[in-house]
Amino acid sequence: MPNSADARWLAATARLAARGVPLSRPNPAVGAILVKDGKVIARGWTQTGGRPHAEAVALAAAGEQARGATLYVSLEPCAHASPRGPDCAGLVAASGVTRVVIGCHDPDPRTAGAGAARLRAAGIEVTEADDPACAASLAGYLMQRRHGRPHVTLKLALSADGYLAPPPGEGQWLTGEVARAHVHAMRARMDAILVGRGTLEADAPRLDVRLPGTENRSPARWLLTHGSAPTGWQALPSPEAIGGMAGVQYLMIEGGAGAARAFLAAGLVDRLLLYRSSREVGGSGPALPELTGTELARNPAWHLADTRQLGNDTVQTYEAI
Repeated sequence: MPNSADARWLAATARLAARGVPLSRPNPAVGAILVKDGKVIARGWTQTGGRPHAEAVALAAAGEQARGATLYVSLEPCAHASPRGPDCAGLVAASGVTRVVIGCHDPDPRTAGAGAARLRAAGIEVTEADDPACAASLAGYLMQRRHGRPHVTLKLALSADGYLAPPPGEGQWLTGEVARAHVHAMRARMDAILVGRGTLEADAPRLDVRLPGTENRSPARWLLTHGSAPTGWQALPSPEAIGGMAGVQYLMIEGGAGAARAFLAAGLVDRLLLYRSSREVGGSGPALPELTGTELARNPAWHLADTRQLGNDTVQTYEAI
């Protein structure tokens, strides 16, 4: 059974894994930490393009120091051969580590339990923790493996009374610069980003990442439409078609009441990311009053997981129950 120290180290592997999102695609972003006598001797995360894996990076950094250490890894080490590199279960089994703590079972049928079994067969003590932090860090991968679709985040900026835009003549933005920078940081974690036709025609959004040093993380752009998409975009005919978005583990819906309601009605939103301005707008513009804080507090389908202040604005994260 995992202990409190295990939980702390696994939480650290989950945070480390975030460094690989989304550039590890098509592989999951995994974190690995080698610990001996209470000290970290090496660490790793899945590299760009999916190789090398987190365990391979950590073991290569540790060398002979891995002998007698405990390996904490957010996902069960892979057990299948690949032309792109060795299987991690075999690498770990030969490394001399004496204990492996696994944060999350791998649902990939090529590994599913086989990775842990190979480690045990090599005489290594294996603890399978079913750790919530690790599962959360692998949300996109697990959603694809279990349900055949991406993990979906619906991102919106809302006034206090649920409107999506400021009144005419009051500029383009509801929220301030700090909140907008946070949006770019969240975009950098996505494989794809989607808007509706109305948002495309009204705003001509770039949907890229403009934070210095992260421009290469700009997600692929998708348009919810029954027609064609412009150059540089891809078309999605319906929310239910997201299972066909090849290579996409993390999808963000970022524009328009129509697209938002379409995905909500289809039951295909896993997370709400709501940037809230303190001002009320009123009037007759596009609105989603069902996503005000008052209404969501009454809705048993959503759990408020996090609230943060971003300058004069607030961002709230809701998880589907």
